[in-house]
Amino acid sequence: MTTLASRLERPSPATEAVPAPAPWLPAEAPLAMPRQSFDEADAPELAEAIPATSPSGVTHRRLMVFGGAWLLTILIAIGPFVLYERAGFNGLETVGLGVFVVLCGAIATWFCTAVAGHFVLSGGREQDDLHFSPHPSLPTGRTALLMPLYNEDASAAFGRLAALDASLARLGASPVFDIFVLSDSTREDCAAAEAAAFRAMRPSAHSRLYMRRRLQNVERKAGNIAEWVRRFGGAYEFMVILDADSTMAGETLLRLADAMECNPGVGLIQTAPTITGATTLFARMLQFGVRMYGRVAAAGLAWWAGSEASYWGHNAIVRTRAFAAASGLPILQGVKPFGGHVLSHDVVEAALLRRAGWAVHVTAALDGSCEETPPTLLDFIQRDHRWCQGNLQHLRLIGAKGLHPLSRAQLGMGCMAYLASPLWFAGLVIGLALQLKNPPDWDSFWYFLNPRFTPFMLTSLLSAILLIGPKILGCALVLSRPGERRAFGGAPAVLKGMGTEILLSAALAPVLMVANTKAVFMTLRGRDIGWRPQQRDAVGVAWRDAFRAMTWQMIAGAGFVAALCVRPDLSVCFAPIVLPLLFAAPLAVFTSRHRAMADLLKTPDDLGVSATPVVFRASLRPAAAAHGQDAISVQS
Repeated sequence: MTTLASRLERPSPATEAVPAPAPWLPAEAPLAMPRQSFDEADAPELAEAIPATSPSGVTHRRLMVFGGAWLLTILIAIGPFVLYERAGFNGLETVGLGVFVVLCGAIATWFCTAVAGHFVLSGGREQDDLHFSPHPSLPTGRTALLMPLYNEDASAAFGRLAALDASLARLGASPVFDIFVLSDSTREDCAAAEAAAFRAMRPSAHSRLYMRRRLQNVERKAGNIAEWVRRFGGAYEFMVILDADSTMAGETLLRLADAMECNPGVGLIQTAPTITGATTLFARMLQFGVRMYGRVAAAGLAWWAGSEASYWGHNAIVRTRAFAAASGLPILQGVKPFGGHVLSHDVVEAALLRRAGWAVHVTAALDGSCEETPPTLLDFIQRDHRWCQGNLQHLRLIGAKGLHPLSRAQLGMGCMAYLASPLWFAGLVIGLALQLKNPPDWDSFWYFLNPRFTPFMLTSLLSAILLIGPKILGCALVLSRPGERRAFGGAPAVLKGMGTEILLSAALAPVLMVANTKAVFMTLRGRDIGWRPQQRDAVGVAWRDAFRAMTWQMIAGAGFVAALCVRPDLSVCFAPIVLPLLFAAPLAVFTSRHRAMADLLKTPDDLGVSATPVVFRASLRPAAAAHGQDAISVQS
């Protein structure tokens, strides 16, 4: 990859005078960022080349994960296949089995990824592919920290930047990191608050602090970043993309910059952010889940994705010149939802980087990368609808020329994250419709009191393992590490938190299923869901708003109840789906409260335990041996 990196050598300084900088901005350092084409692959041989940081056995890893997923899917499908095959498949049964297999395949892939992640983390192998120094020296190149804002709470956003700036100053790293606030705000009151917060912070900032505002937010966040690259990118080796609700510790930033300098063929490294600052029950549920299970999933993804990983749009470091040369987004032909500007730009930018020969990595080896989450169920659904529209746009990009097969898989997984909801809903409807043709079977109703082995028992058992297994693996990892176990409040607190999170997640799953099904149909009909700023704080959900937002959930629940009147013997099986739908509005209100279940779902942040950014374990590779005695481990 040395030859690839040499293509991006710095041009000789321009002979003409550099224009005077605008207020609050440095002198411009233009960098060309041409729009790429999906119709022709400019350099397909680069996409097929193997980056230097690609694991030697990554093909076998992928065979293990995806092969294991399909084996589990086949085992789960035995039950319905045997049942339908007895009398011969009809059309509805064939469709129902097909939907079931697709859904099981997706869940099984998630489970196998978590198994791989648990294997990686429990063995301390998270740095086998990409090493991070526990005590890196200051980088030789400059890094820009970019925080795009769009009608956000300025004081909160600048507060996060101030903490980040102080962290860098404590490490003596301020001279090599510049901070840019890139405002896309359309509301004048927000813009005025941003300007006031900038003026207040700038005199005390240790890093150079800059700010600019675009009057028209063309292409939204992707356009915001691209405009900065074209104007200022030539002065920076790397850029770290932040969201308005995200922050990163100085130690983490130094390790990322060091890893980029040590691996000139890497174009992007994505961290696995944890959630912080949660106050409502809904947000605390997500915070606990990400803290407890998220690292296992991220480690598994990093293990099989290798140098063909994805990008989540924030809390990642990017090689500026590689990004400019390879990731200029095209404007898609046609009308919405599949035409126009690329909405979910991050995974597309990662695919374009890999197409140009650059390695893209996800790492679970670093702490100190945080973000916040929508505080209520209603805010979460609003954000999900926006992401749904962008992810479904990728359906037309999966077959784009020149992309690496794993990049296509990442695009497909993003689509499946939302298509799974209408498929699940269709599977429930088809399954119930097939049962309505038969009279009530009260023997089946009492089956739970007198169980006997059937193919469906195997299906039910494996389905439960696939759904809950990744959570158990994450919990088992925390319990096996004394330091982490104490940070979560001890084993009883960990187990209570896991049980609470599983119950809440199960209750909210049908509600989100209907919400995402609605979003998918709106998107496929060409309706633009819009791009509103994310709500990051809330004082609760009003009952009127909850009933208005949950109308479709309650209608779906009532429809299932009407069908179950014909087959009341199925009510126990459908209760976990129907009851949350009928009580969706109370669920939205209850989970929006700040003090609900306040003693449960505790994380290290809540308990006042410092989440010091560390390399989780020393790498076992010879290249890291010199630093092995200095590495900090959370297992202590």
